[in-house]
Amino acid sequence: MIRLATTADLPEILSVYAHARTFMAQNGNPTQWGTTYPAVEMLEEDIRLGRLYVDVQSGAVCGVFMFVIWEDPTYGYIEDGAWLAPSPYGVIHRVASNGTVPGTLSRCLEFCRGQITHLRIDTHADNYPMQHLLDKMNFTRCGIVYMEDGSPRIAYEWLK
Repeated sequence: MIRLATTADLPEILSVYAHARTFMAQNGNPTQWGTTYPAVEMLEEDIRLGRLYVDVQSGAVCGVFMFVIWEDPTYGYIEDGAWLAPSPYGVIHRVASNGTVPGTLSRCLEFCRGQITHLRIDTHADNYPMQHLLDKMNFTRCGIVYMEDGSPRIAYEWLK
C-alpha cells in the first residue's frame, strides 16, 4: 500500500534511506547520496508539504519516494537530448527501498501513473540498478539534467 508519509514514519524512513545508501555504495554508486542524503530536514519538509510517500507492506515501511506534480526547476535545462513533451508532469525523486520486499519501484510507478499520465525522474550515471529498472518500466532516456549543486543526472520520461 502506498500512502502519504507522516512524522511518525520518520524512524522507518531514515532506516530505509540508510539501507539504500549502503546498497548504492556496495553497488558502485557511493557518491549519489553519500552518507547523509537526504537530510532529515528535507524529509520533514516533504512530509509537511504532502509529497513524501511510503510503501507499506505487511504493516512496515519498506520503501519511500517523493512525488509531486509540478515543473521541477532542475528539469528546465536538458542537454544531449530533449524532453518528449511539454505537458504537465509528475516528478519522482529519492526512491529508496530497505530491500525486504521486491518491487518498490514498480509499486511507486504504478501509484504515480495513477495520478498523471506524464512522469519525469532522474538518476546518477553510476546507478545502474535504477537505470535498468527505468528502462524495464518503459521510461525513455532523454538526456542530462543538472542538480542544484551542478552534478549531472540522467533524465528519464514516461508518457502514457
